[in-house]
This record gives sequence, C-alpha cells and structure tokens, in this order.
Amino acid sequence: MTELPFSATTPTHISKVGLKARDAEALSAFYTQLLGLSELARRDGAILLGVNGRELMEIENAPSAKPDDPRSAGLFHTAFLLPTRKDLARWVRHAGESGIAVTGASDHLVSEALYLNDPEGNGIEIYADRPKETWTRNGGDIAMATERLNIDGLLGEIDASTPVWHGAPEATVIGHVHLRVGDPKVAEDWWHSELGLETMARYGSQALFLASGGYHHHIGANSWASADAGPRDPDRSGLSYVELASRDHATRTLRDPWGTEIRVRGA
Repeated sequence: MTELPFSATTPTHISKVGLKARDAEALSAFYTQLLGLSELARRDGAILLGVNGRELMEIENAPSAKPDDPRSAGLFHTAFLLPTRKDLARWVRHAGESGIAVTGASDHLVSEALYLNDPEGNGIEIYADRPKETWTRNGGDIAMATERLNIDGLLGEIDASTPVWHGAPEATVIGHVHLRVGDPKVAEDWWHSELGLETMARYGSQALFLASGGYHHHIGANSWASADAGPRDPDRSGLSYVELASRDHATRTLRDPWGTEIRVRGA
C-alpha cells in the first residue's frame, strides 16, 4: 500500500474537491496535462479524476453557469501535495518544459509551493511539505510565512538522470483547500464548532489556517478580496464542494456560513 503524506493521515483531512465547470472536458484535460491525473470514471455528467484509483477531483459540466466572482465567497485554491521535495522539483522541470505559466512561488517555512490558475480562474497550489519535525512554533501558532522560493535550490534535488514527469506520484493528495470567506473569524468559529478543527496560524485579521491532528493546515480562509461577502450564488462556476474524510465525525453534508458545501465522509 502506498504511504500517504502526513496531511492525509490525520483524523480529519481533505479527500476530494468538486468543481462546477463551464467546460468540463477542457478543464479535465487541463488537470490531466498539468499534473498527470487520471480519468477514473464519468458519473451523472461529471468527470472523476484521481491518482492510483483514489478520486481527488469531480468536475461537473455546467455550460450555462456564470463565471466565478473572485470577490465572492468560494475557492481561493486547491492545493495538491506531492510526496517529496524531489517530486516537486520534477514537476517544476515539467512545468518549464511544457510552458506551464505559474503566477507565484513561495517558501512558507513548513512547505514550498508554486501557484497558478486553471482556465476557468480556479486557483491551484502545487507544493511539498518540509518534514514536520522541522516545523516550529511562534507563540501558540505554527510558524508560517510567505517568502521567495529558492527555485535553484529546489531544482538542485534533481539532475539529468532523474526520471521525467510522467504523471502524479501514487501518494499525491489534496493537502489543503483555501477558501475565500466574508469574515475569517466567523469561518474560524464555524470550523471549530462543526468539525473540531484547530487554528494553527493567522496572517493578521484577514487570513487563518485550521487543521486536524497537528497538520499546518487543511483549511485556509481569507477575506483578502472577499471581505463582507454574502451567500454564494449557486449559478456560478467554481467550487462545488469540499469533501473531508474523518474518523471522528459521521457522514453528513454541511454548509458553511456562505453556503459552501462541505461533505464529510465518516469512517
């Protein structure tokens, strides 16, 4: 059995993300080319993508949907966690050779990450964690920052003999999901009370990070562009749902204070 990263071994963790797409075929092809996800099934007009038989994404075709509004509550990014730093370096080389345009690259102390957007404007993070033994605390919070990523140092993990990128490694998971919310404090209270996630770090009053089992974060919530956002418009493309797997909670479906669907799949 493939050993999954720490993020996917905690009592509650991300298992899958659903997207509502104006062109599901094109979006599915994008993620297949970007990461090497495999098409696992087609169900009720949706395309299921994943790795090693595990579903990671469900892309629902909704051609009449209005484009997502980045000022509203919804998806900031889906974060794909690669098993090792070497895997991230291999993906960076693949991105360069394939002409994949990234919009950012950051060192977060606990992880190294690259950022981009899919063709329908959904944010994406591709990252690798540093060993959890190296994470430090700043007061009660896990020390996190946004510093410039040392790309040359990362690429030093590989050389010409390193296998090229032929698809996402078997242990690839969605490590976290970062949400746009109207008020991070309201989001914090909701995730505490409904699912027992702990606050792990804050970026001022506009962003915070929550997790289960000591991970640096399974859920991010920010109001950088969405302050005071009201309920989500169900007729827009973008995030359809976030699915969590949990040993601590029964199977049920919830909605956060902005109407974002949170599915819980119990043990």
